[in-house]
Amino acid sequence: MAIPRKLVVGALGLALVAAGTGVASAAQTRQSGGATTVTRHGIIPLRGHNAPRADAGDLEYHDGPIQQSPAVYLVFWGRQWKKDANGVQGYMTDFFTGLGQSDDQWSPVTSQYDGQGASPTFTGSVLQGVWVDSARNAPGHATADQIANEAMRGAAHFGLSADINLQIVVLSPHGTHPDGFNTPGAGFCAWHSIANGIPFTNQPYVLDAGGGCGADTVQGPLDGFSITGGHEFLEAVTDPDTGGGWFDADGEENGDKCAWQNLHTIDLSSGSFAVQPTWSNAIHGCDG
Repeated sequence: MAIPRKLVVGALGLALVAAGTGVASAAQTRQSGGATTVTRHGIIPLRGHNAPRADAGDLEYHDGPIQQSPAVYLVFWGRQWKKDANGVQGYMTDFFTGLGQSDDQWSPVTSQYDGQGASPTFTGSVLQGVWVDSARNAPGHATADQIANEAMRGAAHFGLSADINLQIVVLSPHGTHPDGFNTPGAGFCAWHSIANGIPFTNQPYVLDAGGGCGADTVQGPLDGFSITGGHEFLEAVTDPDTGGGWFDADGEENGDKCAWQNLHTIDLSSGSFAVQPTWSNAIHGCDG
C-alpha cells in the first residue's frame, strides 16, 4: 500500500488533547524531535487500489489487548451536519445500533481472536452514544491532530476516560478533507488510531469520493459508509492499540486482508447494510 502507516503532525494538537480532557497519555502518541507521531492503521484504500493480502498468511497475535466489550460513540463533527440531505446520520446510527445484537452474525467472526485472557463478546448493541458537535464548523482540511482532538472532545462530552474498549468514530461532513481525504494522491477512505488511551476512527464523508469509497457498490449511495466504517470497527476490535493486537506478517489487519472483496449486505434488526467480509484464521480466508 502506497499510503504511509504513520503521519507526523504538529506537537501542539495532541498536547491540547491531553490538556483539554485530562485523559491519560497513550502509548501510541509520542514526542520525537518536536513533533507528535500518530499511527494510522487499517487504512482502507480507494476501491481498485488494493491487492489481495491472503498470501501473507493468517493473523498473528502481538501480546497486546483486544476489545472484549466494544463500545462505539459516534461524533458528527461540525455545524455542517445540521444539513444532512443524504441521511448519513440516520444510516450510521442504525448500522452501529444493529451491530452486536443477536441477529448480527458478522461481528462475532472476531471472537476467535483473544488477547490478555479475553476475547470479543457481543451481547447487545455496540452503539453507546451519538453526538452532533455543532459548536463550530469542522475544518475544511483537518489534520490528524485535529481529528484526534475532536475524538477527545467527544470523549469529554460523553464523560469517558481512557478505556481500550472504546471506539470514538469522528465523522466529518460533506465537502471536507480530513487528513487529506479526497485530494490528489491521498488514496484512502478511512483509518483508525488511538490517542490518550482511547481508540478512534477518522471517518470522512466517503460519498464525496463516489464509487472509489464504495458508493452504489451493493445497494445504494450510502454503501461506502457502512463498508468503510465496518472495516475500521472490526479492526479496532482486534487491534485497538494499533500494534499489539492481531495482524499478519505484512502488518495487515483483519479488514485490510479482505478490503473490497465479496461486498454484500447483512440484515440486522436495524436494517440492511453493505459490508465487506473480514479475515478468519479459522477458515484461513475471508468470512462474514
